[in-house]
Amino acid sequence: MNFDIPARAEDYRARVADFVAREILPCEADKASYDEHGNIALPLLETLRAKARAAGLWCLQLKPETGGAGLGKMGMAVCYEEMNRSIFGPVVFNSAAPDDGNMMVLEALGTPEQKEKWLKPIVEGKVRSAFAMTEPHPGGGSDPSMMMTRAEKRGDKYVITGRKWFITGAEDASQFILIARTSDDPKHGLSALMFHKDQPGWSIKRRIEIMGPEEHGGHCEIEFDGLEIPAENLLAGEGKGMKVTQVRLGPARLTHCMRWLGLSKRCVEIARAYAAERYGFGIRLADRESIQLKLGDLAMRIEIGRMLVMRAAWELDRGGFARKEVSMAKVQVANVLHDAADVAIQINGARGYSRDTVLEWIYRYARQARLVDGADEVHKMVLNRFLNEEGSDFWRWNVEGEAKV
Repeated sequence: MNFDIPARAEDYRARVADFVAREILPCEADKASYDEHGNIALPLLETLRAKARAAGLWCLQLKPETGGAGLGKMGMAVCYEEMNRSIFGPVVFNSAAPDDGNMMVLEALGTPEQKEKWLKPIVEGKVRSAFAMTEPHPGGGSDPSMMMTRAEKRGDKYVITGRKWFITGAEDASQFILIARTSDDPKHGLSALMFHKDQPGWSIKRRIEIMGPEEHGGHCEIEFDGLEIPAENLLAGEGKGMKVTQVRLGPARLTHCMRWLGLSKRCVEIARAYAAERYGFGIRLADRESIQLKLGDLAMRIEIGRMLVMRAAWELDRGGFARKEVSMAKVQVANVLHDAADVAIQINGARGYSRDTVLEWIYRYARQARLVDGADEVHKMVLNRFLNEEGSDFWRWNVEGEAKV
């Protein structure tokens, strides 16, 4: 494994870092920059998006023929980390969830006609999208075999009934990818279907209030009562819903980690700056051993997260599935993000708990990281399954020239 990054990726990283520092970070201190849910206000977002597009920093994750830069997962890792130095960063570059994952799965699995109809508008920034999978009890969550929302085939259409909840971005989304049951086949019973917000037969029952700041469109509970979706809007074909979720959610979990590393580093940055100037009992905080131990530990754990993310990105770029690698990265980075925010608040004292910094915003946001895209416990169960199957080969190094697994 070579941990040198290509010069092209470094060029994009440096340009993203400069853009974030000049154009986005100054906006965080202005209350007018925020909407009522704690995210970037839409008028400001549109202004910054136009600047990012003009700077050639738009949709870097996609292939050039789709409208992106074709960076690959390793290139994305270094750029996404820089984007999320700001709490507003990823959405400015059209690299935020859920659009990010939806664009990548449509690019990978959509037909040419589907890409024109469903992918192109998201790439162009004309619409927002959502991925409707999670259901309230007793429906499917981390275990998709429990999926209860049904898509019944009637002629050349599928009729949808059921409920979904915690669907990120649903209130502002124009396009949806829905995972529903088309049969009781244990392996091929789920399908992915696409629909537009203007189609009748579905409704948003509520925007669920959450502890942290919200993405645009919130996290919503949705009810389906006879929504009709043409068969042509099947993504990857009937019974391929699990394939769609695997293609989408694996890389999406990793891109979450890429962004969270940026937020983790921002917490350390704020903590170090305050510790360098704050004195107590005649001693600068930065000179206290207790503070040095906290910051040194965070620096090490963030770097461990970066190595795990890059290892998973390398595996995906070479054509592997990276299931173990993504799960390890997800657990490590989600936890270090929470702890980085917590330590930074502790070092900043009352200032950190106030809204004079973005630390309290990051802290509220960070708690969801251990839940979204699979709770910590689910990923650890996945790792234990691999350990039982592979034994000591769980830790085996890849050998140069060997086949991908």
